Amino acid sequence: MNKNLPRIAVIAGLLTFLLPLPVRAADGAPPRPPVANRVPKELVMHGHARVDEYYWLNQRQDPEVIAYLQAENAYTDEVMKPRAALREVLYQEMVGRMKQDDTSVPYFENGYWYYTRFVKGKEYPVHCRRKKSMQGVEQVLLDGNRMAEGHRYFHVGRLAVSPDNATLAYSVDTVSRRQYRIRFRSLKTGREYAEEIRMTAGSMAWAADSRTLFYPVIDPETLRSFKVCRHVLGTPAENDASVYEEKDETFGVTVGLSRSRRYLILASRSTLSNEYRILDASRPAGEFRMFQERVRGLEYSIDHLNDRFYILTNDGAVNFKLMQAAGDKTGREFWSELIAHRPDVLLEDFELFNGHLVLSERRAGLTQIRVLPWGDAQGYTIDFPESAFMAHPAFTAEPATHLMRFSYTSLTTPSSVVEFNMKTRERKLLKRQEVLGGYLPELYATERLMAPAYDGTRVPISLVYRKDTPRSAATPLLLYGYGSYGASMDPAFSPMRLSLLDRGFIFAIAHVRGGQELGRSWYDDGKLFRKMNTFTDFISCAEYLVRRGYTSPGKLFASGGSAGGLLMGAVANLRPDLFCGIVAAVPFVDVVTTMLDPSIPLTTSEYDEWGDPNQAEYYDYMLSYSPYDNVRAKDYPAMLVTTGLHDSQVQYFEPAKWVARLRALKTDNNVLLLRTNMEAGHGGASGRFRRLEEVAFEYAFLLRLAGGEQ
Repeated sequence: MNKNLPRIAVIAGLLTFLLPLPVRAADGAPPRPPVANRVPKELVMHGHARVDEYYWLNQRQDPEVIAYLQAENAYTDEVMKPRAALREVLYQEMVGRMKQDDTSVPYFENGYWYYTRFVKGKEYPVHCRRKKSMQGVEQVLLDGNRMAEGHRYFHVGRLAVSPDNATLAYSVDTVSRRQYRIRFRSLKTGREYAEEIRMTAGSMAWAADSRTLFYPVIDPETLRSFKVCRHVLGTPAENDASVYEEKDETFGVTVGLSRSRRYLILASRSTLSNEYRILDASRPAGEFRMFQERVRGLEYSIDHLNDRFYILTNDGAVNFKLMQAAGDKTGREFWSELIAHRPDVLLEDFELFNGHLVLSERRAGLTQIRVLPWGDAQGYTIDFPESAFMAHPAFTAEPATHLMRFSYTSLTTPSSVVEFNMKTRERKLLKRQEVLGGYLPELYATERLMAPAYDGTRVPISLVYRKDTPRSAATPLLLYGYGSYGASMDPAFSPMRLSLLDRGFIFAIAHVRGGQELGRSWYDDGKLFRKMNTFTDFISCAEYLVRRGYTSPGKLFASGGSAGGLLMGAVANLRPDLFCGIVAAVPFVDVVTTMLDPSIPLTTSEYDEWGDPNQAEYYDYMLSYSPYDNVRAKDYPAMLVTTGLHDSQVQYFEPAKWVARLRALKTDNNVLLLRTNMEAGHGGASGRFRRLEEVAFEYAFLLRLAGGEQ
């Protein structure tokens, strides 16, 4: 990676690369962490010079870099060795709560019932279908456990069955860098087709002829999905025609089918603008035609049913509105309003049924589902009993039904799938996640608080704890945050989290700006030149919880991953005294250097999220909060930092550099651990059991610091 950035020349015999493996001294002294020494790199931008002494860690293929990461792992293992028994206890607890031979709720599509099931003791799902009735003979489409044999990482991206039900297209990633291979399988004979399509984004869409498949291709270096190709079943993949190529590096492309299955929809998207093209699915050899050309700041998404297009857009509507258009006149000038903009309600999504329109809305920070029979301008909102919850329409394949499914969960209610009769408003619980071992929701309580931020804004906090857990300075509390991309962190149940709650922890979510919990303005107030709000909101929530007596700085912990890891790095620099420990998972901490390198995946597509540091004003602002660039000689909390060698979203060298600089500058004796999964990427280990091992490791780290290791 980073071939556009020159490798620092090393003169043999003059420089030393120090990689002391951590060893425990005979007298019981603690292990020594590895030391990273090499020639620093001077980076000059806008007339200002920065020195990056760990720049060389970006050389993924360098054996010495790999040796350094392995030395860090060895040090981490040595430090955590006394907690090995606790980790095993936590892991067995989590496994013990899991229904290992579980099956998903089947859904009906085009004559078949589709579902996934797990086999006891196995890591990956088995994808199956039955014809017409769930009492029919099971047909296994893919067995993930067999396919994963011989791979250190395995993930099935997408499955797509052809309209004639005869062919399965599926994508697989065995590296964990979102580089998917598409293959084809005959569902009549079970045999694989010869062709294989490499370097795809993993998604695909069939045309109506059941022979033509459209798919997005990724750039092998930046991993940007930059073009859509057309494949004809039974022909060599190298002969596939390109039907659209996106030249703007800030955009990426996807392709899918409309709800009506009448149109193939090609989307070209960036942070602030979208553009769609459509093609009659019965004419796969034709050309996609423009739906509405891109306009800077115009966001929209489309779907089609019953001879009309429906458009969710921010056109003159900060919180979005729903428009409609005829099939032959789709430009913005032909859109007519169906659901008006409301300043107090964020319209997030919509689902089309023959008899009903279903809206996903967000009001006062909570999700809502609104159902409107066609012709009814108001409809009704489905009511839910709890004060903090998450509810969204679930996948319902067939639009010709009045039975809509939705998912529901809260911090105390396990994930549930409910069938809702949109005519009678009757509900039927189809499945609730089983939590083995006697989970009793009545033993736990949730709260919804509002913390005042520095500028007077009130920031929501969601909490969960056992009812017998006291609020006191001695109570450990884990505060989680994210706050980027407009992603809302809703209060959802986690059976793994019970291992902390049952040991006296309080768990809280800080719904900071940069998410979208309180509408689109909540997102806008936490990005670009207002990004600092995300960090100060989190600090305000932490201070509020301490003032209210839920915990104290000596028992307060913070966690976040990816862009939430940026949040962790920023608050560690701003208020290290406020936290006892921090878990930063795959953290985006080297903001300026990464955003200056267009060869790194995601960089060009995220200028509208963070800013373009090639412009001096953005460079200066990003430099003011970038965690790596703001490490100073002072005391820091204990930290566990995790990453993956093959991470395509936050490159492994960001957290590796951050930890190296922290080691060199921090003035405390608090533990600092870097753990690199040498086999995985951004999402960590594949497989349901191996993921639990990673969670058990993090929990053991927190319990070690909290002093509760039972």
